[in-house]
Amino acid sequence: MAFMFEKLDVYQKAVDLADQVAVLTERFPRGYGYLANQLNRAALSVAANLAEGNGRFTKPDRKNFFIIARGSVQECVPLLEVARRRNLLEDCRHAALRDDLETIAKMISGLINGLDKRRQ
Repeated sequence: MAFMFEKLDVYQKAVDLADQVAVLTERFPRGYGYLANQLNRAALSVAANLAEGNGRFTKPDRKNFFIIARGSVQECVPLLEVARRRNLLEDCRHAALRDDLETIAKMISGLINGLDKRRQ
């Protein structure tokens, strides 16, 4: 792996989430493109912002991207709920993805807290 962020477990989990969402939304029927698009963008944003934040030199810059990544995790929650309510997503799959999102959110919060505790 060429980039340091690729070694982070949270980054790996975020990429896995984005991949799972891409596979899931491929099966969405016609008429749900808006939901598929928004869900894919939100899921991919988590990994992308973690990567971009790790490429920043200042603590405030890094923290900002980590906060955006955590916000994208939160954005996925209502999108998955709508997919579940529209019967585009089975209850067990919905629960598993929510668990993944919760884990990723906690890990990102750990990154943010770690930055706050670290000296400049």
